[in-house]
Amino acid sequence: MTNGPVRSVLIVGGGTAGWMAAAALSRMIPTGLSVTLVESDAIGTIGVGEATIPPIRAFNAALGIDEAEFIAATAGSFKLGIEFVGWGATGERYLHPFGVFGFDQEGVRFHQHWLRRRAAGVREDIADYALCAVAAREGRFMPPASDPASVLSQMNHAYHFDAGLYAAFLRTRAERAGVVRVEGEVVEVIKEGERGNVNAVRLADSRILAADLFVDCSGFRGVLIEGAMQAGYEDWTPWLACDRAVAVPCATGGDGLTPFTRSTARPAGWQWRIPLQHRTGNGYVYSSAYLSDDEATATLLANLDGPALAEPRLLRFTAGRRRRQWIGNVVALGLAGGFAEPLESTSIHMVQSGISRLLALFPDREFSGVEAATFNRQADVQYDQVRDFLALHYHLTHRDDSPFWRDAAARAIPDTLAEKIALWKRAGRVFRRDDDLFAEDSWVAVLLGQGLVPGGWDRMADLTDPAMVEQRFVRLRALFADAASRMPRHADYIARVAPGRQHAA
Repeated sequence: MTNGPVRSVLIVGGGTAGWMAAAALSRMIPTGLSVTLVESDAIGTIGVGEATIPPIRAFNAALGIDEAEFIAATAGSFKLGIEFVGWGATGERYLHPFGVFGFDQEGVRFHQHWLRRRAAGVREDIADYALCAVAAREGRFMPPASDPASVLSQMNHAYHFDAGLYAAFLRTRAERAGVVRVEGEVVEVIKEGERGNVNAVRLADSRILAADLFVDCSGFRGVLIEGAMQAGYEDWTPWLACDRAVAVPCATGGDGLTPFTRSTARPAGWQWRIPLQHRTGNGYVYSSAYLSDDEATATLLANLDGPALAEPRLLRFTAGRRRRQWIGNVVALGLAGGFAEPLESTSIHMVQSGISRLLALFPDREFSGVEAATFNRQADVQYDQVRDFLALHYHLTHRDDSPFWRDAAARAIPDTLAEKIALWKRAGRVFRRDDDLFAEDSWVAVLLGQGLVPGGWDRMADLTDPAMVEQRFVRLRALFADAASRMPRHADYIARVAPGRQHAA
């Protein structure tokens, strides 16, 4: 094999991951690269990942996607954060908003001043000082402003969308850019003898598809990365007990088209609620060690906003990641690379970040292994960051109303998470390393939202006149409340920017 440029890529598997990869490769690689995607209509896709985090906006922008067109094509809505119900204790709720809390003062983080005021007896919800949270509670939405002098510069958002419609939307763009789709099921992987790289795949009808580089988007099966390359799997069950999900869409009802995702704690896990224009997505993520599939399905169906629109789908998974996600000339993306429950809506982002790493480290036909080593190291770091952030939610619960939650609070946590918690407990500090996926304000939202108030604060906050700080807090709270009240209702904004959507319920 020469060290010339990679001229052909075969993506095995479609769905959201496959078509995201196809759209990105066909858009961002110079002319001369052929991209083929093979998928089988007979093999279903998971298709429940309908909530995202803000970096999805950068991915869409890189593909030249107009936001209004995207919202209309995917029955999408806007997302300002995630509401957690009953996670700290039964009856409690808090919001993990996008954007930031307040404004730093004299070089001291905003939440440090909030902690100092709290120690002085002021009891306020820190979410009152996050514009995304204030707007979300009012059911209102406006996109961020680019002018830093505008209060709307504090806004940030992601999306809810129909994953199947998003895949179809990207497929249209990718095929228009020259991607070739092949219908068929891969039944054999053909490897070369010398280095063990993949030469081709054989389909059920005996056709053979060859390529220089293979991208595995075959879902949990990992047809290439595990079946052929034997990557191995790191099991996160010691930290994250849930291993099942049952999902079902329902008619819009309840709170309607809220600009946030909702996660509601249940006896053996949690239930998601994702509002789309044409329906609401729902699912119960749980541990089979504490709950049967039938019981989980019954609980989910009893807690819907409206009538179910399909039969419930059961998903089995093991939280974790492949020990290597790039081996030889095979790169895994999406569920083929790893899976963390969708508590913080990271699944689609992990596809996006994998694509970004692949583009940044795109190999030649020598496949020396240098690029793969860097890819794998960075992938491990990001997956572990997600693992730690999810484990934080379970670890900080005060619920003791079921064996699941009692065990969750007592469950061991990774050393990297224990270090973060210890730093927070002393003086409310959050130290981000290795370009942490989750911003400092995200950690603050969950730590405070689930009741872990640190014993102290950054004493640099003591150097600012308390009266001046108080005046700023009063003005800021009023500013955010006023700004949110002037925003259009979420549904009205969607109707204005993406009118005429024709998707039926």
